[in-house]
Amino acid sequence: MSIDESVCILIADDHPVVRDGLTAMLNTQPDFEVVAQAADGQETVDKVAFYEPDVLLLDLAMPLMDGVAVLKALQRTHPEVAVIVFTAYDTDERIIEAVRAGARGYLLKGAPREQLFEAIRSVYAGGSLLQPVIAHKLMQHVAQASHPDSRPSYDALTGREMEVLLEISQGKTNKEIAEALFISERTVKFHVSAILRKLDVTNRTEAVKTAVQRGLIEW
Repeated sequence: MSIDESVCILIADDHPVVRDGLTAMLNTQPDFEVVAQAADGQETVDKVAFYEPDVLLLDLAMPLMDGVAVLKALQRTHPEVAVIVFTAYDTDERIIEAVRAGARGYLLKGAPREQLFEAIRSVYAGGSLLQPVIAHKLMQHVAQASHPDSRPSYDALTGREMEVLLEISQGKTNKEIAEALFISERTVKFHVSAILRKLDVTNRTEAVKTAVQRGLIEW
């Protein structure tokens, strides 16, 4: 990318505070330019046609047309636009739908800003970037599709639970995890309890050890 070249970005989210916050954050980067915002799916499709952005930052929960419907529409009309899904949805079904519909990136809200910057630059350059927890889910899906008779011997962790588990593996407290993931300590405690139950362990140390043995995380 030349020094005078900017990545033109369109932000699509139904929450004005989220749109404005993302706009302010992205515009701190000298190679980024937010050219427009959209508050619903139909407006997103219309503004992509008008502004022809390089990258679309798209939430999945959108009025009128949801994010997957927007992705499918853009694949027909503007397949050159690189779409990054930026959402709170981390269910396997939504991830698979979005990737199949053409998303080149998939990040959960709460991801570090550096990861978002990296994703935008990566898809603009023709690549793709999936958050580690999302890539892990996709790999699990592919593996299970290849071996339909096989089933994991434990309940699958959600994307958010994987994020909490990674933070636990770094020795962080509930308060530190809450700050890192932009969630409440109460929510962290809920996820920790779910992780211990799903991994069939009684404490954090055992959870990390078991997760490493099962290949869920590296340590």
